[in-house]
Amino acid sequence: MASATGPTRTVDRALELLAEVCTEESLTLSEAARRAGLPVSTALRLLRTLEASGFVSRDATGEFAAGPRLIQLGAYSLGRHSLLRLAQPAMRRIGERTGESVYLAIEAPGNSAIYIGMVEGTHAVRHISWVGRTVPLEGLAIGRALSGAAENDGYVAERDRLEPDVTAIAAPIRWAGGVAGALNLLGPTYRIDDQRMHAYGRIVATEAQAIGALLVGPIQPLRLTERKAQ
Repeated sequence: MASATGPTRTVDRALELLAEVCTEESLTLSEAARRAGLPVSTALRLLRTLEASGFVSRDATGEFAAGPRLIQLGAYSLGRHSLLRLAQPAMRRIGERTGESVYLAIEAPGNSAIYIGMVEGTHAVRHISWVGRTVPLEGLAIGRALSGAAENDGYVAERDRLEPDVTAIAAPIRWAGGVAGALNLLGPTYRIDDQRMHAYGRIVATEAQAIGALLVGPIQPLRLTERKAQ
């Protein structure tokens, strides 16, 4: 049987530290150690290990916060939550009607969005999976959709600034609590002219609106905890 002071105890301490860091936007080393009931030297050693693995990150002031690997794993977990289950039929319908790849995204820490689900397009040339990837909100269609700044038709359509030769069409999933997430169609620009871009936009907006109408009762919008941008 493992000793209480052996590897099992080390894992317990590391998990306790991780839990404390994730309850706040960020924590100083001394505050994290105090909350976890650990000596500062022990907390620093464990946090450095977690930082090396990407489970926590440290900003310029030395404070610790949830790291990119933890956020990514959280996205995979959230992707199995109710919003994705509700969105999947709509995403499949969009894929069937357009042949393009369709994503579900939610807002993430650090002024970014994270993709938590997708339906892959049927064309030989298509956008490949970005599930678990984060992208900046600023300057992108998905960012405008998640901020609620969609056009009158309920969608944002533009030639993507993050990937050359890609067209992005995004629509917010609205509910009584605000914007729960957004649908994002991505396809090669050579295949999506202006007329088709706006036709696809209406399809994506209609499906996003239908998902939003289902967000009632116990269903909650998915939103990762905000923290200070690095």
